[in-house]
Amino acid sequence: MTDTTPRGWVPVEHRFLGLDRRTFAPALSVLVIALLLLYGLPALNAAIPWHNEIRAGDVLDLGDGATAVPPVGWQLESGTLTGAGSASPSSLQVQLAAGGATISLRGTSFTGTADAFLDQVQRSEGSPPGVDGSRGTVTTASGLVGVAQGSSSPNGDALDVAFKMAAASGEAEAAPALLVRVRTAPGQFERLQDTVATFLRGITPGASR
Repeated sequence: MTDTTPRGWVPVEHRFLGLDRRTFAPALSVLVIALLLLYGLPALNAAIPWHNEIRAGDVLDLGDGATAVPPVGWQLESGTLTGAGSASPSSLQVQLAAGGATISLRGTSFTGTADAFLDQVQRSEGSPPGVDGSRGTVTTASGLVGVAQGSSSPNGDALDVAFKMAAASGEAEAAPALLVRVRTAPGQFERLQDTVATFLRGITPGASR
């Protein structure tokens, strides 16, 4: 009679509460890594303060002489202030954050109107949930006119504003495009709408070419 070992059989010296002790170390390593990713890194990010807080008088460089005045007290997570470098309007990336809210600016080359640019952005991303379909206009203190559309969902509120960064109306078609995106936690936008409105009014195009 031939003895056969059942599949999955674990020798007595390797058992603990019916489990194979040899699998404990790999499983524990996986658990530690998972806990680190889930709790450790966010806690570390929260514990490390940003040291790039916007101060009174700071001005964002949007490239080719275009500028924007960021809200004081927000954190500049990416982007360039005037006098600290040179930004490109066709590859601009700026990110401002405060609490659960963010304001991002993305620049690109686009031939067409601000309205067409916003259409293209929405087509490339699919129809965002909560968009009500209505659009309005935003006029900056310098006379730059943008096209704005808001949305709301259980995840929060959003506002997208598209500009063509032209100093003169005849240059709008060929001018770089700028997309300003505001994202807030649910119920937060109403408290920040004056801050957002002031920021949008402070966007200024570069000098006429």
